[in-house]
Amino acid sequence: MVQVTLYTRVGCHLCDDAKDVLEEVRRTHPFALSVVDIDTDPALVALYTTEVPVITVDGRKAFKYRLTADALREKLRRAEEGSYTP
Repeated sequence: MVQVTLYTRVGCHLCDDAKDVLEEVRRTHPFALSVVDIDTDPALVALYTTEVPVITVDGRKAFKYRLTADALREKLRRAEEGSYTP
């Protein structure tokens, strides 16, 4: 199963929007989802402080700030086929 990670922080409206899209797609296209609050790890704050939300697909950065359901479905399809590159 494809692993998707959402790097987020409290109070981030773009993060809330991204999570809504992830949940929408997940209803019809299952994938494992992890949600990580970057403020719990100083290394993640240093890495992503101005970029959240960041979404990775199988450990590769796929989106930052915004994503669409169609773009996510395409990246998931490619990850499942083994042909995903960012």
